[in-house]
Amino acid sequence: MSARPTVVVTRRLPDPVEQELARDFDARLNTDDRPLGPDGLREALKSADALLCTVTDKLTAEVLSAEPLRARILANFGVGFNHIDTEAAKARGLAVSNTPDVLTDATADTAMTLLLMVARRTGEGERHLRAGQWTGWRPTHMLGTHVSGKTLGLVGMGRIARAVAQRAHHGFGMKVIFHDPYPPPADVAASLGAEPRARLEQVLKEADFVSLHCPATPETRHLMNKERLSLMRADAYLINTARGDVVDEAALVEALTARKIAGAGLDVYEKEPQVTPALLMMENVVLLPHLGSATRETRVAM
Repeated sequence: MSARPTVVVTRRLPDPVEQELARDFDARLNTDDRPLGPDGLREALKSADALLCTVTDKLTAEVLSAEPLRARILANFGVGFNHIDTEAAKARGLAVSNTPDVLTDATADTAMTLLLMVARRTGEGERHLRAGQWTGWRPTHMLGTHVSGKTLGLVGMGRIARAVAQRAHHGFGMKVIFHDPYPPPADVAASLGAEPRARLEQVLKEADFVSLHCPATPETRHLMNKERLSLMRADAYLINTARGDVVDEAALVEALTARKIAGAGLDVYEKEPQVTPALLMMENVVLLPHLGSATRETRVAM
């Protein structure tokens, strides 16, 4: 028996992280990188002192009811923890941790990447070129939308949204407006050139780009539904690097098809890894495979 705590790691992690885990703990690494599933998670809770889980591991009340329970902590690899039934964890005496701060800049960079890509049609342009369809430069070819000087509307004003505001305002001269029921201090918002709006609907009506930065809660599920999408301008774009179920994807498809909004840039999806098929066929949508924090530096820091 090892005197070191036993840690089950549910997915492959960057090499430096796995090396440190192996040095400090009796680490059970997931070398084939396959999801453990409910049964594997229950077994881990019964056989290890800690579970190092990821945002794709569904730690429901049923899973957490494993007996006899040995684990004392769920160390979540990610900032969001809506995949963990925190009330059930608390009832069982399980601590839950996450990784805020360290992924702020990487995710903000991804939000700006999506914004720029959908505005300038770069995903569409690359597909066009790779397909051998480009016949040369011409003045009216694949015209996009200017970003500099436009209005960015932020839904939520936490760490990542503030980092996006900093990039947008100071880097691209964008006007920044936001709605958050728990806004930052006025001097913090002012330093980012960000103006508060009392109601979400005001942000949706004013913004050229709407970027989502709210947590996934029962209250924010389908926050961007048919009614709210209809408030956006016909030449506006929706950006989502928050959580997939904040957007009603069926309503988004309807809004895009009817040209009620100009386009969307998505890094997260309602039923990951499944993506609503209609979105895959749309040229005015940029789709990334949940790359928000996917830099070597960030994943090691997490």
